[in-house]
Parts: sequence; structure tokens; C-alpha cells
Amino acid sequence: MFPAHPLRLGAHALPSRLFVAPMAGVTDRPFRMLCKRLGAGYAVSEMVTSKRELWNTLKTSRRADHTGESAPIAVQIAGVDPREMADAARYNIDRGAQIIDINMGCPAKKVCNVWAGSALMQNEALALRIVEAVVEACSPLKVPVTLKMRTGWCQAERNALRLAQGAESAGIALLTVHGRTREQGYKGAAEYDTIAAVKAALRIPVVANGDIDSPAKAAAVLRHTGADALMIGRAAQGRPWIFAEIDHELRTGQALAPPTVSQVRQWLLQHLLDHYGLYGEYIGVRTARKHIGWALQGVDGGRTFMQALNAVENCEEQHRRLGDWLDRLEQRQALWPTIGQAAATLAQERCLASATTSLSANDAHLQIRA
Repeated sequence: MFPAHPLRLGAHALPSRLFVAPMAGVTDRPFRMLCKRLGAGYAVSEMVTSKRELWNTLKTSRRADHTGESAPIAVQIAGVDPREMADAARYNIDRGAQIIDINMGCPAKKVCNVWAGSALMQNEALALRIVEAVVEACSPLKVPVTLKMRTGWCQAERNALRLAQGAESAGIALLTVHGRTREQGYKGAAEYDTIAAVKAALRIPVVANGDIDSPAKAAAVLRHTGADALMIGRAAQGRPWIFAEIDHELRTGQALAPPTVSQVRQWLLQHLLDHYGLYGEYIGVRTARKHIGWALQGVDGGRTFMQALNAVENCEEQHRRLGDWLDRLEQRQALWPTIGQAAATLAQERCLASATTSLSANDAHLQIRA
């Protein structure tokens, strides 16, 4: 359902029209590399602050580390001052960025409270001055500038179309729209009418984002919006092969067979090694837990295993224990559970946990009465 020709961003021809959404605390270099290996054509970094005094912090230096990552390298910047944002663009280009993305989509309070992220949509004049300043800084270096936004600040103020038209006139090369307002955060359902209206009005490529979690949903969003590409965020957490699944089904009309346990074992264990390499022992073993937990969510026995694994504070032992557990899982089943199977297992686990909690509460009540 995508056009046969590749989507271009400046000098870069993207190998796929399926993108990884920038997610704070998730889309670090190891995760971006994993998603690209499994079918994503493009991945944007976690947002990097425009505040110069924070550029040399460990957090920012990790986010600006692109060692070994395949091109194009896309870095998202966030801030409220046009001059600072222009400086941040040049700073990141000097460190390898080949595309600069402006964040006007983050709904986090700590970002919006300083009027950055999606809060900028409340001040269209400032938002467009930022776009103009960043484009002006990047143009001489032949670096495309992209923009990610939401449908608006709240239900009553959906101004994505007006702001998108202004941003296109200011020179952005591609626009991504998340189908929620800032007020929604990640709650409720994404709507795609606004994205369709933006796509119909603009000449530059438009990317649809929000609630795309399966090949069927991807096809439906494409039909509804006419978007040039799709951006996937939370659905890739723990299932980074979703990009290959969607690409295969959109191209062939046939569902891709689920990966084998052996394949997932290889992908996950390599991801952990890359993760440890970026974060080191202390942070690496702790931040890896969420990635392992996402991957094992809904896998039979995964919940119990994670409870034990979360006590491990050594990278080598964490890696070894996970490998051993996956070896045992492979002896029981050849294929990784599908989304439906994982959801059913997860529901059973939650039901059991709820029943156990109720029994424990009842026991405590009886003890009190006794």
C-alpha cells in the first residue's frame, strides 16, 4: 500500500516507510539499531535539550552517541528559544546528526511546564520562529529539518493543520502528526481525521503516528490518512519485529510467520550486550530490565521469571539467566507467541494475581477477626 519508490529526506533514500517513534528512555542507540535490523527504515533519537549547559551531561552525551548506527542519523531537539534551538541543531550536526527533528509532540509535564514539546502548539508564532531558526541553521549544511507534533493542545484547540502549513512554508522537509492532543497524553484512542486533513493540504511527506500496533491497523491508518509513512512507538517495545510484520503484510497481503524463540533469543541477547556497552554495569543492568520485561510480557512463565531476574544486579548474570530461560522456553515451543496469544496469557496472569490478592486480603481479614 506504500508507493514503490523510496521516501527521500534530503540526500537520504529511506529503506522503509516504517519509522521508530522517538521515546524518552526507550529509543536509545541500542534500541534504534535493533529496530533498524528488524525492518524499521528510520529511527529518531530521544530528545536532546537545547540548553547548552546540559550538553556535557552524561545523559545528553549518551543520547548524542551514534557509534555504529546506520544512516541516516536523526536527532530530535527540544526547547523554547529559537537561537538556542538553532545552536543545538548545529551542535548535534557536528556530532554526526544527518537529520534534525523538532519536538512539538512530547506531552510530559516536565517538558510542557517550560513551554517546550507540545506546549509550543499554544504559541504558534514562537513555534514557527523556532522552525525558521532551525531551518536557517541547517540549510547551509544541507541537513533536512523535520517536525513532530500532535493534533493540538486540547480538544477545543486542534491547530495542527494551521501550524503544519506554516512549518511547510518555513522549510521543513517532513512532518509527523501523532493523532492525539497534548491533553490526552497517551490515553483514549488516536484520531486520524486531523492527520488526513494535514496530508491533503501539504506537499511535503506526512507521517501518521498513534495506536499503530498491527499490520491490520497499519493498513487502516494508511487508507484513512493517505500518509506517506507510519511511525510506531509503544507497539515496538518488546516486539521490535513489528516493522517486518507490517512491511511483509502490506507488500504481500499475507501474514508473516511469528519469529522463532531462537531468533528472539538472538535478538534480545545481542540487544542487551549493546545496551550494557552504552550504559555500563550499574545503569545497564537496571535499565535493561524494562526491555526484558516488555519482551516477556504475556509469555508463559515470563512474569515469574522477571520477578526473580529483577533482583540480579550484574550484567553478566542477567544475560546468562535470560539466555538459559529462553533455552528452556525453546524446548517447550518453537515459535514466539503472537500478540493474541501473549494477551491471553497476560490476562490469565492478571486474573490469577487478582485472585491471589483477594485471597490474601480475605486471610488478613479473618486473622484480624480471630
